[in-house]
Amino acid sequence: MPNLSSLAIKYKSDKFGSHFYTPIYEKYILPKKNKKVTILEIGIGGYLHGKGYSDAYTGGESLKMWRDYFKKGKIFGIDIFKKKLNLGNRVKIFQGSQSDEKSLSKVLKKSKKIDFIIDDGSHMYKDVVFSFKYLFNHLKNGGYYFIEDIQTSYIREFGGDGFYLQNKKTIVNYFKNIVDKINYKELENPYYKVDEIAKNVTEIHFYH
Repeated sequence: MPNLSSLAIKYKSDKFGSHFYTPIYEKYILPKKNKKVTILEIGIGGYLHGKGYSDAYTGGESLKMWRDYFKKGKIFGIDIFKKKLNLGNRVKIFQGSQSDEKSLSKVLKKSKKIDFIIDDGSHMYKDVVFSFKYLFNHLKNGGYYFIEDIQTSYIREFGGDGFYLQNKKTIVNYFKNIVDKINYKELENPYYKVDEIAKNVTEIHFYH
């Protein structure tokens, strides 16, 4: 059976080649390869010279990859641009912003609880954090939330800061703080507020 990297190559997804995300993904998703999983990917892609990502008939490379890898899975995608792609009856595409509650709620009405969420959207701090806060409680127990391209935390064009590395308004620093949440039971602070993230996250991983 094809592994995730070979499917990325087949469908020309940048998740392998431009990046090398697929070997990392497979470490976490392999146990559910033959299960009836539900996946949500934010950002459908489809860059076309002269149109950027707005062309309705381009993109969906990674949706095809997920579809073929999870033979029994339901695949949902959302993109800020309208995409007129027919990828089969197990793939459903929505139009909307990742930082808009109404847009995300439309997806959740169809998907309910989700096994894997992949954020390959704007890569901007406000959007990434909004999506995470809104969607986190819709992960299934044992699910994973993946965020791509967090190198934007160091790139000014994306609102990042590659000089002052303690800047709180970067994606990397937001998620660094979850390390403290995981260890909240050891914090000697009676006023520390324990939230749902602290109660439910068991591990967090960073990769280049």
